[in-house]
Amino acid sequence: MTILEFSLPVCGSSLIAGLIGALTGLGGGVVLVPLLSLFFKVDIRYAIGASLVSVIATSSGPAAAYVKEGFSNIRIGMFLEIATTLGALLGANLAARVSTHAIAIVFGVVLLFSAYFSRKPRSQAEREVPPDPLATRLRLNGSFPDADGPRSYNVQHVPTGWALMFGAGALSGLLGIGSGAMKVLAMDQAMKIPFKVSTTTSNFMIGVTAAASAGVYLNRGYIDPGLVMPVMLGVLAGSLLGARILIKVHTKWLRLGFSLVIVLLAIEMLYNGLSGRI
Repeated sequence: MTILEFSLPVCGSSLIAGLIGALTGLGGGVVLVPLLSLFFKVDIRYAIGASLVSVIATSSGPAAAYVKEGFSNIRIGMFLEIATTLGALLGANLAARVSTHAIAIVFGVVLLFSAYFSRKPRSQAEREVPPDPLATRLRLNGSFPDADGPRSYNVQHVPTGWALMFGAGALSGLLGIGSGAMKVLAMDQAMKIPFKVSTTTSNFMIGVTAAASAGVYLNRGYIDPGLVMPVMLGVLAGSLLGARILIKVHTKWLRLGFSLVIVLLAIEMLYNGLSGRI
């Protein structure tokens, strides 16, 4: 197989991964790592290295469009990223002391329940909750463009969301997975942030964590330019396409797509945990 014959399908597959990552806020790594390792027979360490670089592209590509359109809440993203980073540091230190098999199984079960609850749209009463005093003090409340004009929202349960973000970072450090799923669920389910704002803010956040991890993989020699280049180009194109689609698509379909991806991720985590691969 020539380089061109390998690069073209990898680029095409990465485009789909970037599209899914941008629409769901999970980053393309959820799709890319199993895709590269299972279908293209790439060593898992090089697949993760390419995935991390692609997550940076997924984050930086649509992030500018989302910020320009007024979807991403930068204050929420920067505030919650503190919790995720602290959790990731704790998870990395605990990785050698904690059974990751059991954690992967529990995480997979939690994701299955989360996928079920995330499908349910929020009622009008839940949308019109009064402002949370702490969220107001931190100026986390905001608005985003809707079909009927700008729609305001109030952030709820800030400590709970912060704690979940800490847990998301710890899981990322323990299991070596992206924490985009937990980030979206924490913002959508716990903090009652509109789904489009949750996914776009998650896209804004995941690049920070991925950039730090990518440096480690680069230092260890697990980032191959020949693999990273078609992956990054495909993911970047897919994420920019996803940014355009997300602005117009109905939230119901976004929730459905997110739930399907979460179920697949849960099955993968359960399988890896039960088989001892994590």
